[in-house]
Amino acid sequence: TDWIYRALVVLVISCPCALVISIPLGYFGGIGGASRKGILIKGSNYLDALTKVKTVVFDKTGTLTKGEFRVSEVVTQNGFNETEIIKFAAYAESHSNHPIAKSIIEAYKNNLPLSEIDESLLSDIQEISGKGIKAKVGGKEIILGNDKLLHLENILHDKCDVEGTVVHLAVNSVYAGYIIISDTLKEDSQKTIQQLKEKNINTVMLTGDNKSVAESFAKKLGIDKFYFELMPEDKVNHIEMLIQSSAKGDKVAFVGDGINDAPVLARADVGIAMGALGSDAAVETADIVLMTDSPSKIVTAIDISKRTRRIVWQNIGFAMGVKLFFILLGVFGIATMWEAVFGDMGVAIIAILNSMRV
Repeated sequence: TDWIYRALVVLVISCPCALVISIPLGYFGGIGGASRKGILIKGSNYLDALTKVKTVVFDKTGTLTKGEFRVSEVVTQNGFNETEIIKFAAYAESHSNHPIAKSIIEAYKNNLPLSEIDESLLSDIQEISGKGIKAKVGGKEIILGNDKLLHLENILHDKCDVEGTVVHLAVNSVYAGYIIISDTLKEDSQKTIQQLKEKNINTVMLTGDNKSVAESFAKKLGIDKFYFELMPEDKVNHIEMLIQSSAKGDKVAFVGDGINDAPVLARADVGIAMGALGSDAAVETADIVLMTDSPSKIVTAIDISKRTRRIVWQNIGFAMGVKLFFILLGVFGIATMWEAVFGDMGVAIIAILNSMRV
Protein backbone atom coordinates (compact mmCIF):
# COMPACT_ATOMS: atom_id res chain seq x y z
CA THR A 1 0.00 0.00 0.00
CA ASP A 2 2.84 2.38 0.89
CA TRP A 3 4.63 1.81 -2.44
CA ILE A 4 1.41 2.14 -4.44
CA TYR A 5 0.79 5.48 -2.69
CA ARG A 6 4.37 6.63 -3.45
CA ALA A 7 3.97 5.56 -7.08
CA LEU A 8 0.75 7.57 -7.40
CA VAL A 9 2.45 10.63 -5.85
CA VAL A 10 5.34 10.36 -8.35
CA LEU A 11 2.86 9.81 -11.21
CA VAL A 12 0.94 13.00 -10.37
CA ILE A 13 4.15 15.05 -9.94
CA SER A 14 5.65 13.81 -13.24
CA CYS A 15 2.63 14.91 -15.29
CA PRO A 16 4.12 17.31 -17.94
CA CYS A 17 1.27 19.89 -17.78
CA ALA A 18 3.54 22.78 -16.75
CA LEU A 19 5.91 22.21 -19.68
CA VAL A 20 3.24 21.44 -22.27
CA ILE A 21 1.23 24.55 -21.35
CA SER A 22 3.91 27.11 -20.46
CA ILE A 23 6.27 26.72 -23.44
CA PRO A 24 3.75 27.40 -26.24
CA LEU A 25 1.94 29.91 -24.00
CA GLY A 26 5.24 31.78 -23.57
CA TYR A 27 5.55 32.14 -27.34
CA PHE A 28 1.87 33.06 -27.71
CA GLY A 29 2.45 35.69 -25.03
CA GLY A 30 5.42 37.02 -26.99
CA ILE A 31 3.38 37.19 -30.20
CA GLY A 32 0.53 38.91 -28.32
CA GLY A 33 2.87 41.39 -26.64
CA ALA A 34 4.45 42.22 -30.00
CA SER A 35 1.06 42.72 -31.70
CA ARG A 36 0.05 45.14 -28.94
CA LYS A 37 3.05 47.25 -30.02
CA GLY A 38 2.14 47.08 -33.71
CA ILE A 39 4.40 44.16 -34.65
CA LEU A 40 2.64 41.18 -36.25
CA ILE A 41 4.68 37.96 -36.02
CA LYS A 42 3.31 35.09 -38.09
CA GLY A 43 4.58 32.23 -35.92
CA SER A 44 6.61 31.30 -32.86
CA ASN A 45 9.42 29.94 -35.06
CA TYR A 46 10.00 33.47 -36.44
CA LEU A 47 9.90 34.91 -32.91
CA ASP A 48 12.57 32.38 -31.94
CA ALA A 49 14.64 33.11 -35.07
CA LEU A 50 14.73 36.82 -34.14
CA THR A 51 16.84 35.98 -31.08
CA LYS A 52 19.57 34.63 -33.39
CA VAL A 53 19.63 37.55 -35.86
CA LYS A 54 23.19 38.89 -36.26
CA THR A 55 22.73 40.84 -39.51
CA VAL A 56 19.84 43.14 -40.46
CA VAL A 57 19.66 44.09 -44.15
CA PHE A 58 17.61 47.16 -45.09
CA ASP A 59 16.04 48.28 -48.32
CA LYS A 60 16.41 52.08 -48.50
CA THR A 61 13.33 53.68 -50.05
CA GLY A 62 10.24 53.48 -47.86
CA THR A 63 12.12 51.52 -45.20
CA LEU A 64 14.86 53.82 -43.89
CA THR A 65 13.47 56.82 -45.78
CA LYS A 66 9.92 58.18 -45.84
CA GLY A 67 9.42 57.36 -49.51
CA GLU A 68 7.83 60.79 -49.93
CA PHE A 69 9.56 61.91 -53.09
CA ARG A 70 9.56 65.48 -54.35
CA VAL A 71 11.04 66.92 -57.54
CA SER A 72 13.81 69.17 -56.22
CA GLU A 73 15.58 70.15 -59.46
CA VAL A 74 15.26 69.80 -63.24
CA VAL A 75 18.45 70.06 -65.32
CA THR A 76 18.00 70.61 -69.07
CA GLN A 77 20.30 69.98 -72.03
CA ASN A 78 20.31 70.16 -75.85
CA GLY A 79 17.71 72.93 -76.11
CA PHE A 80 14.94 71.34 -74.04
CA ASN A 81 13.19 73.31 -71.26
CA GLU A 82 11.97 72.24 -67.80
CA THR A 83 8.28 72.21 -68.78
CA GLU A 84 8.95 69.81 -71.67
CA ILE A 85 11.03 67.45 -69.52
CA ILE A 86 8.43 67.32 -66.73
CA LYS A 87 5.60 66.87 -69.26
CA PHE A 88 7.28 64.00 -71.15
CA ALA A 89 8.28 62.34 -67.86
CA ALA A 90 4.75 62.67 -66.39
CA TYR A 91 3.15 61.14 -69.51
CA ALA A 92 5.61 58.23 -69.55
CA GLU A 93 5.03 57.57 -65.81
CA SER A 94 1.23 58.14 -65.90
CA HIS A 95 0.41 54.40 -65.56
CA SER A 96 2.88 53.74 -62.73
CA ASN A 97 2.13 53.67 -58.99
CA HIS A 98 5.79 53.99 -57.99
CA PRO A 99 6.48 56.85 -55.52
CA ILE A 100 8.99 58.39 -57.93
CA ALA A 101 6.39 58.33 -60.72
CA LYS A 102 3.82 59.98 -58.45
CA SER A 103 6.26 62.75 -57.54
CA ILE A 104 6.89 63.53 -61.23
CA ILE A 105 3.16 63.58 -61.99
CA GLU A 106 2.56 65.90 -59.00
CA ALA A 107 5.23 68.26 -60.29
CA TYR A 108 3.61 68.41 -63.74
CA LYS A 109 1.78 71.70 -64.06
CA ASN A 110 1.01 72.31 -60.39
CA ASN A 111 -0.19 68.85 -59.41
CA LEU A 112 -2.25 68.20 -62.53
CA PRO A 113 -4.64 65.30 -61.75
CA LEU A 114 -3.81 62.03 -63.49
CA SER A 115 -7.25 61.96 -65.17
CA GLU A 116 -6.40 65.14 -67.08
CA ILE A 117 -3.45 63.57 -68.91
CA ASP A 118 -4.45 63.14 -72.56
CA GLU A 119 -4.28 59.38 -73.08
CA SER A 120 -4.54 59.79 -76.86
CA LEU A 121 -1.01 61.21 -76.90
CA LEU A 122 0.37 58.13 -75.10
CA SER A 123 1.21 54.81 -76.74
CA ASP A 124 3.67 51.87 -76.78
CA ILE A 125 4.42 51.93 -73.05
CA GLN A 126 7.17 49.47 -72.20
CA GLU A 127 8.42 49.02 -68.65
CA ILE A 128 12.00 47.77 -68.36
CA SER A 129 12.47 46.13 -64.95
CA GLY A 130 15.05 47.86 -62.75
CA LYS A 131 15.90 50.42 -65.44
CA GLY A 132 12.93 52.59 -66.47
CA ILE A 133 10.24 53.14 -69.08
CA LYS A 134 10.01 53.56 -72.85
CA ALA A 135 6.91 55.17 -74.37
CA LYS A 136 5.66 57.31 -77.23
CA VAL A 137 4.21 60.71 -76.30
CA GLY A 138 2.68 62.67 -79.16
CA GLY A 139 4.61 60.53 -81.65
CA LYS A 140 7.96 61.17 -79.93
CA GLU A 141 9.90 58.26 -78.43
CA ILE A 142 10.55 58.94 -74.73
CA ILE A 143 13.16 57.04 -72.75
CA LEU A 144 12.94 57.66 -69.01
CA GLY A 145 15.01 55.90 -66.37
CA ASN A 146 18.39 55.39 -64.77
CA ASP A 147 21.92 55.48 -66.13
CA LYS A 148 21.78 51.78 -67.07
CA LEU A 149 18.84 52.38 -69.42
CA LEU A 150 20.68 55.16 -71.26
CA HIS A 151 23.71 52.91 -71.75
CA LEU A 152 21.42 50.13 -72.96
CA GLU A 153 19.93 52.49 -75.56
CA ASN A 154 23.38 53.98 -76.45
CA ILE A 155 22.33 57.54 -75.58
CA LEU A 156 25.20 59.96 -74.93
CA HIS A 157 24.82 61.81 -71.62
CA ASP A 158 26.75 63.47 -68.82
CA LYS A 159 27.48 61.53 -65.66
CA CYS A 160 25.24 62.77 -62.86
CA ASP A 161 27.01 62.43 -59.55
CA VAL A 162 24.48 64.27 -57.40
CA GLU A 163 22.71 63.63 -54.10
CA GLY A 164 19.21 62.38 -54.68
CA THR A 165 17.50 60.00 -57.07
CA VAL A 166 18.24 60.93 -60.69
CA VAL A 167 15.78 60.18 -63.52
CA HIS A 168 17.25 60.69 -66.98
CA LEU A 169 15.14 61.62 -70.01
CA ALA A 170 15.83 61.22 -73.73
CA VAL A 171 13.55 62.33 -76.61
CA ASN A 172 13.98 60.55 -79.95
CA SER A 173 17.37 59.24 -78.74
CA VAL A 174 18.56 62.78 -77.87
CA TYR A 175 19.48 63.40 -74.23
CA ALA A 176 17.11 66.05 -72.86
CA GLY A 177 18.28 66.28 -69.23
CA TYR A 178 17.48 64.82 -65.84
CA ILE A 179 15.15 65.24 -62.89
CA ILE A 180 16.49 65.14 -59.32
CA ILE A 181 14.05 63.63 -56.85
CA SER A 182 14.83 63.88 -53.14
CA ASP A 183 13.77 61.69 -50.26
CA THR A 184 14.21 62.19 -46.51
CA LEU A 185 15.16 59.84 -43.68
CA LYS A 186 12.54 58.63 -41.21
CA GLU A 187 12.86 60.23 -37.78
CA ASP A 188 13.91 57.04 -36.00
CA SER A 189 16.18 55.49 -38.69
CA GLN A 190 19.47 56.72 -37.18
CA LYS A 191 18.38 55.70 -33.68
CA THR A 192 17.47 52.22 -34.97
CA ILE A 193 20.89 51.65 -36.56
CA GLN A 194 22.62 52.86 -33.38
CA GLN A 195 20.56 50.53 -31.16
CA LEU A 196 21.25 47.55 -33.45
CA LYS A 197 24.97 48.27 -33.25
CA GLU A 198 24.75 48.36 -29.45
CA LYS A 199 23.34 44.82 -29.66
CA ASN A 200 26.34 43.80 -31.85
CA ILE A 201 24.08 43.33 -34.87
CA ASN A 202 25.59 44.15 -38.29
CA THR A 203 23.65 46.50 -40.58
CA VAL A 204 23.62 46.42 -44.40
CA MET A 205 21.74 48.60 -46.91
CA LEU A 206 20.67 47.45 -50.39
CA THR A 207 19.40 50.03 -52.89
CA GLY A 208 18.79 50.55 -56.57
CA ASP A 209 20.08 54.14 -56.30
CA ASN A 210 23.48 55.24 -57.58
CA LYS A 211 26.67 55.20 -55.51
CA SER A 212 26.60 58.87 -54.42
CA VAL A 213 23.02 58.62 -53.08
CA ALA A 214 23.67 55.30 -51.32
CA GLU A 215 26.93 56.55 -49.80
CA SER A 216 25.30 59.76 -48.57
CA PHE A 217 22.49 57.92 -46.76
CA ALA A 218 24.85 55.24 -45.40
CA LYS A 219 27.09 57.91 -43.85
CA LYS A 220 24.13 59.74 -42.29
CA LEU A 221 22.85 56.50 -40.77
CA GLY A 222 26.20 54.95 -39.83
CA ILE A 223 25.44 51.71 -41.70
CA ASP A 224 28.30 49.18 -41.82
CA LYS A 225 27.98 48.15 -45.51
CA PHE A 226 25.94 49.30 -48.48
CA TYR A 227 25.41 48.02 -52.02
CA PHE A 228 24.04 50.23 -54.80
CA GLU A 229 22.49 50.10 -58.30
CA LEU A 230 20.89 46.75 -57.52
CA MET A 231 18.09 45.08 -59.46
CA PRO A 232 15.60 42.89 -57.51
CA GLU A 233 17.51 39.70 -58.44
CA ASP A 234 20.79 41.33 -57.30
CA LYS A 235 19.28 41.87 -53.85
CA VAL A 236 18.45 38.15 -53.64
CA ASN A 237 22.05 37.30 -54.62
CA HIS A 238 23.42 39.60 -51.89
CA ILE A 239 21.14 38.02 -49.29
CA GLU A 240 22.36 34.57 -50.41
CA MET A 241 25.98 35.70 -49.96
CA LEU A 242 25.30 37.16 -46.51
CA ILE A 243 23.53 33.97 -45.37
CA GLN A 244 26.39 31.79 -46.63
CA SER A 245 29.03 33.97 -44.96
CA SER A 246 27.19 34.00 -41.60
CA ALA A 247 28.40 31.81 -38.74
CA LYS A 248 26.48 28.61 -38.05
CA GLY A 249 23.24 29.36 -36.19
CA ASP A 250 23.32 33.10 -36.97
CA LYS A 251 20.30 34.47 -38.84
CA VAL A 252 20.00 37.21 -41.47
CA ALA A 253 16.89 39.46 -41.44
CA PHE A 254 15.76 41.61 -44.36
CA VAL A 255 13.52 44.69 -43.98
CA GLY A 256 11.65 45.98 -47.05
CA ASP A 257 8.37 47.39 -48.28
CA GLY A 258 8.12 47.19 -52.08
CA ILE A 259 6.76 44.56 -54.44
CA ASN A 260 10.33 44.10 -55.69
CA ASP A 261 11.35 43.11 -52.15
CA ALA A 262 9.05 40.07 -52.00
CA PRO A 263 11.69 37.57 -53.34
CA VAL A 264 14.29 38.89 -50.87
CA LEU A 265 11.84 38.75 -47.97
CA ALA A 266 11.09 35.13 -48.87
CA ARG A 267 14.79 34.19 -49.08
CA ALA A 268 15.96 35.85 -45.85
CA ASP A 269 15.94 33.84 -42.62
CA VAL A 270 13.53 36.45 -41.23
CA GLY A 271 11.59 38.71 -43.61
CA ILE A 272 10.26 41.95 -42.11
CA ALA A 273 7.82 44.12 -44.10
CA MET A 274 6.54 47.65 -43.56
CA GLY A 275 2.78 47.18 -43.25
CA ALA A 276 1.26 50.64 -43.74
CA LEU A 277 3.14 51.71 -46.88
CA GLY A 278 4.30 48.26 -47.99
CA SER A 279 2.90 46.45 -51.00
CA ASP A 280 0.48 43.54 -50.53
CA ALA A 281 3.05 41.12 -51.97
CA ALA A 282 5.70 42.23 -49.44
CA VAL A 283 3.28 41.99 -46.49
CA GLU A 284 2.04 38.57 -47.58
CA THR A 285 5.56 37.17 -48.09
CA ALA A 286 7.08 38.56 -44.89
CA ASP A 287 7.36 36.64 -41.62
CA ILE A 288 6.95 39.80 -39.53
CA VAL A 289 4.93 42.92 -40.39
CA LEU A 290 5.53 46.35 -38.79
CA MET A 291 2.17 48.12 -38.80
CA THR A 292 3.54 51.61 -38.08
CA ASP A 293 6.38 51.56 -40.65
CA SER A 294 8.85 52.62 -37.92
CA PRO A 295 12.30 50.99 -38.22
CA SER A 296 12.67 51.24 -34.42
CA LYS A 297 10.02 48.51 -34.12
CA ILE A 298 12.70 46.06 -35.34
CA VAL A 299 14.66 46.70 -32.13
CA THR A 300 11.44 46.30 -30.11
CA ALA A 301 10.70 42.99 -31.86
CA ILE A 302 14.21 41.68 -31.09
CA ASP A 303 13.86 42.73 -27.43
CA ILE A 304 10.48 40.97 -27.16
CA SER A 305 11.87 37.81 -28.78
CA LYS A 306 14.81 37.68 -26.35
CA ARG A 307 12.55 38.36 -23.37
CA THR A 308 10.18 35.62 -24.54
CA ARG A 309 13.03 33.13 -24.88
CA ARG A 310 14.30 33.98 -21.38
CA ILE A 311 10.84 33.45 -19.87
CA VAL A 312 10.36 30.14 -21.73
CA TRP A 313 13.69 28.86 -20.37
CA GLN A 314 12.77 30.11 -16.88
CA ASN A 315 9.59 28.03 -17.09
CA ILE A 316 11.46 24.95 -18.30
CA GLY A 317 14.08 25.28 -15.54
CA PHE A 318 11.50 26.02 -12.83
CA ALA A 319 9.13 23.19 -13.84
CA MET A 320 11.89 20.57 -14.22
CA GLY A 321 13.65 21.65 -11.01
CA VAL A 322 10.52 21.60 -8.81
CA LYS A 323 9.26 18.33 -10.29
CA LEU A 324 12.60 16.53 -9.86
CA PHE A 325 12.77 17.78 -6.26
CA PHE A 326 9.25 16.52 -5.42
CA ILE A 327 9.80 13.23 -7.30
CA LEU A 328 12.78 12.52 -5.04
CA LEU A 329 10.67 13.37 -1.96
CA GLY A 330 7.90 11.12 -3.31
CA VAL A 331 10.23 8.17 -3.89
CA PHE A 332 11.45 8.38 -0.28
CA GLY A 333 7.88 8.71 1.00
CA ILE A 334 8.32 12.25 2.30
CA ALA A 335 6.01 14.01 -0.22
CA THR A 336 2.25 13.50 0.16
CA MET A 337 -0.48 13.84 -2.46
CA TRP A 338 -0.85 17.53 -1.51
CA GLU A 339 2.78 18.20 -2.52
CA ALA A 340 2.15 16.15 -5.68
CA VAL A 341 -0.81 18.37 -6.61
CA PHE A 342 1.36 21.48 -6.06
CA GLY A 343 4.18 19.88 -8.10
CA ASP A 344 1.70 19.42 -10.97
CA MET A 345 -1.00 22.13 -11.02
CA GLY A 346 0.76 24.63 -8.77
CA VAL A 347 3.86 24.66 -10.95
CA ALA A 348 1.67 24.86 -14.10
CA ILE A 349 -0.20 27.91 -12.78
CA ILE A 350 3.04 29.67 -11.74
CA ALA A 351 4.54 28.94 -15.19
CA ILE A 352 1.40 30.31 -16.91
CA LEU A 353 1.53 33.50 -14.82
CA ASN A 354 5.23 33.85 -15.66
CA SER A 355 4.45 33.44 -19.39
CA MET A 356 1.90 36.24 -19.18
CA ARG A 357 4.69 38.69 -18.21
CA VAL A 358 5.71 38.88 -21.89
